[in-house]
Amino acid sequence: MPESDHVGAELARRANAIVFSVGYRLAVDGVRYPIPIDDVHAVWEWVTARDDLPSRKAIGGASAGAALALASALRSRDETEARKECKARDESKAEDESEARDESKAEDESEAREGSEAREEGGAEEGSGARGGRIPDLILLAYPFAHFPVPTLGLGRHQEEIEDMVRNYVGRISDLPPDALPGAARLDGLPPVHIVLSEHDDLRPSGELLERQLREVGVEVESLLARGSTHGHFNRPLEEPEPVDVSLGFFASALRVPQQAPKWLKKADAEPRIEFGADYNPEQWPREVWAEDVRAMREAGVTVVSLGIFSWVRLEPDEGRYDFGWLDDIIELLHANGILVDLATPTASPPPWLTTKHPEILPVDVDGRTVWPGARQHWRPTSPVFRDHALRLVRKIATRYQGHPAVTAWHVNNELGCHNVHDYSDDAARAFRIWLRKRYRDLDTLNSAWGTAFWSQNYSDWDQLLPPRFANGPVNPTQQLDFQRFSSDALKDYYLAERRILRELTPDVPVTTNFMVAGDINGMNYPDWAAEVDFVANDHYTRPGPQSRDELSFSANLTGNLIAGRPWFLMEHSTSAVNWQPVNIPKLPGELERDSLTHVAHGADGVCFFQWRASKAGAEKYHSAMLPHAGTDSALFRAVTDLGARLRSLSDIAGIARTPAQVAVVIDYESWWAAELDSHPTDRLRYRREALDWYTALLDRGIRADVVPITADLSGYRLVVAPILHVVPVPLQERLRSYVGSGGHLATTYFSGIVDENDHAWLGGYPGALRDLLGIRVEEFTPLLDGVTAPLTNGTSGTLWSERVDVTDPAVKVLATYDHGGPAVTRRAVGEGSASYVSTRLGPAGLAPVLDDLLPAAGVDSELPPELRGRVELAVRGRARFLINRTDQPVDLSSLPGVPDDLLPARGVVVVR
Repeated sequence: MPESDHVGAELARRANAIVFSVGYRLAVDGVRYPIPIDDVHAVWEWVTARDDLPSRKAIGGASAGAALALASALRSRDETEARKECKARDESKAEDESEARDESKAEDESEAREGSEAREEGGAEEGSGARGGRIPDLILLAYPFAHFPVPTLGLGRHQEEIEDMVRNYVGRISDLPPDALPGAARLDGLPPVHIVLSEHDDLRPSGELLERQLREVGVEVESLLARGSTHGHFNRPLEEPEPVDVSLGFFASALRVPQQAPKWLKKADAEPRIEFGADYNPEQWPREVWAEDVRAMREAGVTVVSLGIFSWVRLEPDEGRYDFGWLDDIIELLHANGILVDLATPTASPPPWLTTKHPEILPVDVDGRTVWPGARQHWRPTSPVFRDHALRLVRKIATRYQGHPAVTAWHVNNELGCHNVHDYSDDAARAFRIWLRKRYRDLDTLNSAWGTAFWSQNYSDWDQLLPPRFANGPVNPTQQLDFQRFSSDALKDYYLAERRILRELTPDVPVTTNFMVAGDINGMNYPDWAAEVDFVANDHYTRPGPQSRDELSFSANLTGNLIAGRPWFLMEHSTSAVNWQPVNIPKLPGELERDSLTHVAHGADGVCFFQWRASKAGAEKYHSAMLPHAGTDSALFRAVTDLGARLRSLSDIAGIARTPAQVAVVIDYESWWAAELDSHPTDRLRYRREALDWYTALLDRGIRADVVPITADLSGYRLVVAPILHVVPVPLQERLRSYVGSGGHLATTYFSGIVDENDHAWLGGYPGALRDLLGIRVEEFTPLLDGVTAPLTNGTSGTLWSERVDVTDPAVKVLATYDHGGPAVTRRAVGEGSASYVSTRLGPAGLAPVLDDLLPAAGVDSELPPELRGRVELAVRGRARFLINRTDQPVDLSSLPGVPDDLLPARGVVVVR
């Protein structure tokens, strides 16, 4: 049958797997339960006992075969648990005998031998798997028939027919054994399960119920609803080719051992270069403009464009009707002109036909308002309906363009979470409960973590749990923190669902999505996401303010250190003004190049803009582009062309990692989330602003610093600055102690070390988990009102925050005190290392005298001559030293050897090799 032969052959081909098809005895001629399960399980035991097969093993089946596969997996789980219990009893018995031997020493030697033999026998049984197959690594179930009774959907199958099937198999329709239709069995302890459901199937409710049951007991499960299919569609590959193809791909992507994807762009030639380009939206323009665009791209030196980002409705004008002709043509035109295509999955903006037919995919905000269409990203990350439609389109695109030489990378969605990171819908509530169950396992643990004894919030059923929707007072802070974690994970999970299809069909093409490491954007935990992209890509836009240029450097620095040493891509920034700020100021001469080269200095091997041609209509028509409304005869286009030539001159540094610094500024997204929750000592605290202040202060001192996630290896840094490190679990507490104890120098600030991973306060006084390491104790926070300052004896003044600091260790040196008395800045020597504390916000200028104390103690000095410190930023990639003018005035470089020009222009960049 195709359900066996075709499926087995296709899974073997698509997943590079070995597939055994089981000829179990059917329920005819008196054959009944449990004979079919016995047959399937006998083969599973035979397979798992063999040592000549790949170690990763899965079991699966379709319809009744799905129930048999699940029942066999449950048997393996029960047998494994029984073996473990038996071994535990033997070990307990041996321990009891050992205690008895202590009371009767005359029998010591003989009883020791007996206990040893008992343990060896138990270990041999566990390791050999001599009895019972091991638990599968994966379970694949197609349209499972796992429950009775099961409601029909009125699609042709009658309840009487279902009863007849059950009676034929088991011999009765009452008092059924749990594993006969295993939806009635205990389902915990299973590996990940992937379920394919047929849309027009009276047995579909069984598969849907099974999915809910598995999630409820913490089993990882993913399902696919094969649109337009009927029950048993795997058995009709000629009649239902599309559902069969999609379903096979779903199973194959789960079954396949992941292939190592390229970590940089797929290119026909390996010639190193800095890639240069933009988002390109040809669908906004008539075809006669396309050739003009490509000619201008070649003139500017464009090497790559991101294509198709917002083209869903153009590619699928109506449900199931596709138009790829225009995309075929533009890809061929770009390819013919040597321009690579970063091909997007256009799932960021669902089309009107989808939101009209399925308004349940629209997000809901914290106040319960629906986010209606009219802009973009009007979709729920947890909506199964949206995911079904989006992933079907992704599969269509990947199938069409797999193997196309122009496709250099996949660009998943666009700026995931820019507008829909926090969704409070019923879909989100269901997914949040699943996430919580996986994190906490049981309600007692959750109630303890959330501190629900407060305000009578104790939960007795998982269905009582909700996202932190609008309430008439402060919402449980741990609930809020967990919702932040969940929301980031939900978006990442959606990205992974798209990536799974792209990896399945085009394993040789790298997959990425554009992050937004910029400003105050923190909804997505990018250090956690970074390992899931084949190369990091980032969108960055400057914001006006005194630290605007330093913020760009800070963000580029962090982006490059999300996966240190690997090339990354500046996927979007602006050539000049943007359209979304209250006042949109164009860039000054030189800023376009300086901003771009600052990213390159921090490791970017690609520089792209939004967008290529400025739009004629729509919300972004006043957003600058590489080709402005004024056309090619414009100062902006000439600046773009000059940048293209400059990047070509830097081709030799492509692929060379940014050289690490001696100082690190640590970023922790969970501390960022928790420190800015409500009901805190002040709502004026801004986590990233404090971190940026330290970065600016270091640049002012001419010090190179790395901006790194909290998970980074800190051992190679002489000085680590961890501002507002609010969340400190025990493992992090121990890491920091070890770093300082090994000779490292740590500096942290107010509101650090205050809570653990559950947002529970460390007791005994502040700064909690860091109190002993710092050698100080604070009884009470003293935040400052707007306009109020706290003068220090070193001539600086603090704002926002102050504290009454008590020194508890004689090794602590007070570096600065408040005018009213009491330490403000301290440093505790710990062997060759030290731990320092700053109890107020000092700003970049106020941190200067603090760094004057900390840097010499850590053995850190500037690599720049004194006259350039503060005026020039230094970044190093191998032998290339980037000198970036931080000012609007020319800087004399004559004090530096090997500089090609003694004058660094205002807002200019010089590269010295």
